[in-house]
Amino acid sequence: MNAKAETAGPRERLLVAAENLLYSQGGSVGVSALLEEANVARRSLYEHFGGKDGLVAAVLRRTADEDLAWYESALSHGDSPRGRLLALFDRLDELVSDAGFRGCRYLAIDLSFADQNHPAHAETDAYRRRIRALLVKELEALGHARPERAAEQLHLLIEGTLVMGATQNDEHPALAARDLAAIVLDG
Repeated sequence: MNAKAETAGPRERLLVAAENLLYSQGGSVGVSALLEEANVARRSLYEHFGGKDGLVAAVLRRTADEDLAWYESALSHGDSPRGRLLALFDRLDELVSDAGFRGCRYLAIDLSFADQNHPAHAETDAYRRRIRALLVKELEALGHARPERAAEQLHLLIEGTLVMGATQNDEHPALAARDLAAIVLDG
């Protein structure tokens, strides 16, 4: 745990610990491991989040904001809507090439919790809708004939890049996805 997290209160320490452990170990990480990593009592978990499910949902809300900011930043690297959308795949290539990249946290969480009523699913769905809205906005600025459909296709390429990036060591799936994205943009 970093120094900032160590001086933070129990709520923040739980969020930091859960964010780290959920990403590195997945949704099956146990409550005991979360409490130990956060250095808090079980009571703190229930007081602040009502239990592990509430903590997972809170972490997803927080990471969604951070991850959306990353996408907005990535989309700022081009000089036109088309250039910005293609630059997104260049940034994705950097992301998935990082040694610490372990895949898409939202997909991992969705796969970890089979119960479709788990509160995490509402958060992952909301996150994906926000990504899609960013894509639609750029596609509308581009003047694409079918921005909603093209956003769906680009989102599929993004998700595929994140999956393949987690499983292929020296490959560059984002660059292959970028080539396909150019076809979608020109369609």
